[in-house]
Amino acid sequence: MKHNRVISRLSIIGLAALILMLTLTSPTEIGPLGVLLFFTTLYLTIFGGVILVFQIFLRLAYKRKELRNKDYLSAAVLAFGPIMLLMARSFSAINPWTVSLIVMFIILAEFLVQKRI
Repeated sequence: MKHNRVISRLSIIGLAALILMLTLTSPTEIGPLGVLLFFTTLYLTIFGGVILVFQIFLRLAYKRKELRNKDYLSAAVLAFGPIMLLMARSFSAINPWTVSLIVMFIILAEFLVQKRI
């Protein structure tokens, strides 16, 4: 349960930083460290959202109240998918080939998480 509080707090802080960054700065004046901060806060926000969806799904489908370590790792892999899509979009490289490679990466990483731990 302690993990859930930390993740939810980090997600809320990340969302607040993301909103501030999007309203107070422009992409040209933010610089490389700002871009890194943007992607980090976006990842934290998406990770918190995926954890929330996992909790709701596990309570409804499996009647389980606590997440296992495997669930956290699986959420971390799933949360990285939109970040990879956004990075590909920033390079103007979104096409079916890129999307299929990202989906394959997520499937392989999820398979590794499910088999290793």
